[in-house]
Amino acid sequence: MLGLVVALVEIVKEALERQALRRIESGKLSADEEARLSEALADLDEALEHIKKENNIEDVVESVNDGLTEVADIFLNPERWEKELKKA
Repeated sequence: MLGLVVALVEIVKEALERQALRRIESGKLSADEEARLSEALADLDEALEHIKKENNIEDVVESVNDGLTEVADIFLNPERWEKELKKA
């Protein structure tokens, strides 16, 4: 169960990182806000790595992430839909 939770938190973290990058590139953040955001994301990443290592769930989290990526690709990738339709 912990592996699933950590995998989901990693996915949320990745989304937050993409959003932070867009905000930084748009110039909507002050230098101080950029530094705090960067530090917070680094702290989260460090905490996740610590949790994975401490609980020996690195492989489980990777497997869950791979599975979630596959599911997302199946449901959210129109190019894959076309390939599947051509196979049928």
